[in-house]
Amino acid sequence: MFTGLIREVAKVVKFENNILTLKSSYKPKIGDSIAVNGVCLTVIAVNNDSFSVEVAPETASIVPKEKFLNEVHIEPAMAMGDRFEGHIVQGHVDTTGEVAKIEPLSNGANYYIKVPKEYIKYIIPKGSITIDGVSLTVNDVYEDSFRLTIIPHTLQNTLIKNYKVGTKVNIETDMFARYIEHLLAHKEQMSKGLSWGDIDAMSMSY
Repeated sequence: MFTGLIREVAKVVKFENNILTLKSSYKPKIGDSIAVNGVCLTVIAVNNDSFSVEVAPETASIVPKEKFLNEVHIEPAMAMGDRFEGHIVQGHVDTTGEVAKIEPLSNGANYYIKVPKEYIKYIIPKGSITIDGVSLTVNDVYEDSFRLTIIPHTLQNTLIKNYKVGTKVNIETDMFARYIEHLLAHKEQMSKGLSWGDIDAMSMSY
């Protein structure tokens, strides 16, 4: 589990044969989970000044290759006893969106993100969303897009400052919205009673 609070921006050393090698000041251990631009990946090798994670074929089929190039946000998984901030992030990318419009403000900027219409139902006004691993609050939701207001601190400390119209972003929607929608879709089965195996299967689907 993650919080959507970025530890640092790491540099991509190389990405080939589904192995992504990153250079950062953070030193993980083999087997650790780490979110890279919002994608939960497992550390498979640690070198003197870098570490490598493996990108599964299913992940590669959802996440554009450009999200694993140049620089990336990284966040290690929460440890027991860590202070919880941000929001609950699983590191499971639901879909990719695209920056449709950027509106500079006197104190930050509005970013309008376009997404496939079928994911709008999971995006809630004033709710939480993860963009490339960054925990953010949704301001407004439209038919096929939503608006975020990014404060100067977030712009200064994340790659969002480099986004342009057309930039693709990894999106993880609100976990609770997805669970509720899934439960409602199975309400007939629920009325007959759910076994622990049913509940486990529903949980594993996310």
